[in-house]
Amino acid sequence: MTAAPPGTGALAFDGSGIDGGLYTRVVGWADAAPPWLDRLAADWSAYGLVLFAVLMVCGWVRARGAGPVPMARALAAPFAVVAAYAVNSGLKRVVEEVRPCRQLPVRATLEGCPVAGDWSFPSNHAVIAFAAAASLWLVHRRLGAAALAAAVAMAASRVWVGVHYPHDVAAGALVGVLVAFPLTLLAGRAEPLVGRARGGPFGGLLGAGARV
Repeated sequence: MTAAPPGTGALAFDGSGIDGGLYTRVVGWADAAPPWLDRLAADWSAYGLVLFAVLMVCGWVRARGAGPVPMARALAAPFAVVAAYAVNSGLKRVVEEVRPCRQLPVRATLEGCPVAGDWSFPSNHAVIAFAAAASLWLVHRRLGAAALAAAVAMAASRVWVGVHYPHDVAAGALVGVLVAFPLTLLAGRAEPLVGRARGGPFGGLLGAGARV
């Protein structure tokens, strides 16, 4: 494979010098892995983000029987994820890091290499997964822990299928947490609004809260 040139953005760089060796090693492991494991990783990489949407719905259901702060945070969680994704999209356009599957001479990856111009750093999948996990952690600890484990698996799968460097998913995880956690935490200040809304026409959606 002929190495692709780096992007032309203000901070364009060749990510292969950071952990290209580790990326090549992981892709080699995937190449030698049992087919069932590769299929599992590829399916999770492609469709696993749906689970985070399901977990956020579960967070809203849990919050219906909790106080107004968890409900305010549960309602804010999807918006915090969207905000993290927007920030990440801006970073991608600035950095313009070429995908490793276009930069390094590796064999065919489990997932087709994205087209040129679909930049690699940071990983959108990792951002969404970790943003959801960070928000859910503030809504319900057990849901947050489950989402965190799923987010780690998502980040790992993106390297395993060959479309990201390890530093792409690490940066994506950091962006997701740094954006979503404070936004969801701040949303808890809407507690009075949720309390009043529970007595109005949206009370059925917001729940009655914790019984005292």
